[in-house]
Amino acid sequence: MTIVGWLQAAFIFALVWLCVKPLGTYMAVVFEGGRTWLTPVVAPLERALYRICRIDPACEMGWKTYAFSVIAFSLVSVVYLYVLLRTQAFLPLNPQHFGNVAPDLAWNTAISFMTNTNWQFYSGESTMSYLSQMAGLAWHMFVSAGTGIAIAIALIRGVSRVSGTTLGNFWVDLTRSVLYVLLPISVLGAVLLLWQGVPQNFNAYTSTKGLEGVAQSIPQGPMASMESIKELGTNGGGFVNANSAAPFENPTGFSDGVELFLILLIGAALTYTYGRYVHNQRQGWALFAAMGILLVAGWTVAYAAEAAGNPIVHALGVQGGNMEGKEARFGVAASALWATITTATSCGAVNAMHDSFTALGGLVPLVNMQLGEVVFGGVGSGLYGMLEFVVLTVFIAGLMVGRTPEFLGKKIERREVQLAILAILVVPAFSLIPAGVASIVPAALATLNNSGPHGFSEILYAYTSGVNNNGSAFAGLGGNTYWNITMGISMLFGRLAEAIAVLALAGALVRKTSIPPTAGTFTTTSPIFVILLIGVVLIVGALTFFPADALGPIVEHLLVLQGKTF
Repeated sequence: MTIVGWLQAAFIFALVWLCVKPLGTYMAVVFEGGRTWLTPVVAPLERALYRICRIDPACEMGWKTYAFSVIAFSLVSVVYLYVLLRTQAFLPLNPQHFGNVAPDLAWNTAISFMTNTNWQFYSGESTMSYLSQMAGLAWHMFVSAGTGIAIAIALIRGVSRVSGTTLGNFWVDLTRSVLYVLLPISVLGAVLLLWQGVPQNFNAYTSTKGLEGVAQSIPQGPMASMESIKELGTNGGGFVNANSAAPFENPTGFSDGVELFLILLIGAALTYTYGRYVHNQRQGWALFAAMGILLVAGWTVAYAAEAAGNPIVHALGVQGGNMEGKEARFGVAASALWATITTATSCGAVNAMHDSFTALGGLVPLVNMQLGEVVFGGVGSGLYGMLEFVVLTVFIAGLMVGRTPEFLGKKIERREVQLAILAILVVPAFSLIPAGVASIVPAALATLNNSGPHGFSEILYAYTSGVNNNGSAFAGLGGNTYWNITMGISMLFGRLAEAIAVLALAGALVRKTSIPPTAGTFTTTSPIFVILLIGVVLIVGALTFFPADALGPIVEHLLVLQGKTF
């Protein structure tokens, strides 16, 4: 571990922290329907969309109508992308003349991008036309991220409103998320990446010869625009197979920093938006502190493990950190930082191959996802995931002091706790059960690259990534019909089942009348609460996933110390 490595992380964290208040305030104004500096430009387009789609922006929805809108929009978008991928050979903007995507792969990809997972059982540069990349995949990156933000705003309204029955209008929240937040920032990000050398064109691939005289095909295409929303929307799907480890998508150290900043930006700023809505900014900072502590702790462990290197390699006389699977231009520190941030935020983009990390270095990304990706998390999903744990923490604290739990003046009773737990259980239910089944099914094991505990880690990581809508991988699985179908199911329920539970929780909270705090009210802004919240997140994760992790990365680490590898 070096001082330069620490400074890289400190700079990114500090830059994000400086942007939390201005962006968080801006988003609060946007979703409250206030006037912003973009209103003169964007408002006419917003109103036109409402007229075309026959949406009444003043008409608010109860939680059931809001949830139905989320589900209906999501399923229609799946059908749209599936049809586009199955017919891309007949459509324009396909200079490489790629064929139609296979049915099971199209199913998996359509579910993947609708759910903000962007899991990829294909190489983008040899499978997807420019039209599919732009009008299909990149379009989903905007609307799936916008949907996550909308659900988070609905839950915030449920928590913050004194009493009522409605949570806002999904179509309005989705439209404002895209027009006022995602589009402007992604345009700025794309310009920065263009400046750094990321391609943005419609040219056919360039055929040339490398230094050794071997023929090469160099990808072209509209990469910069897709790369920006890929990171900002915590999507993670790469234009090319190597994702942000490829010089096309991530050419320089500066572009690497820009992309890391974009990944964290909205998830961190939403904590301030939450504080604005509840009229108590300390509430937002408490969530930010809990998330920040978990993020720094995870990165420290990952960096230490990768900097320590592989003891088997050291025994051969080669000292230094673990550079296997890493880009030399980024090194150990930036690779460990990226792996930590991308799995803490539900992004899934990579600048190094997680399959080549040390056992403990690979355990950190896995644990980040197993905790529910509440460490800033995906845009929107991180905040509402952490608020689920806040409800559970408040309930536990109430039991400890022997009184009815309260959260922002609202009593937390059986229904609220049941819904919070139901949402939290989505991750283990749709990761541990499918992983156990896949470990004994021949069709699943047929494409497994590694045996022993590392092979099991690849399986566990895949389903954990899918259900959390992350999309990163240990890259040890070959796509086939079994994985395409089962991963699609895991991703679908990981997104929609939790969203329904969250909106039901918002509906239950919004109906409750706030009561004034008393001397016995447990404060949710103190350092004690932050520590208790972190403890609940870690304990729930440990009790749920430790047995599975013990069979994978933990036992692998112990065996590597004995000189065994897989």
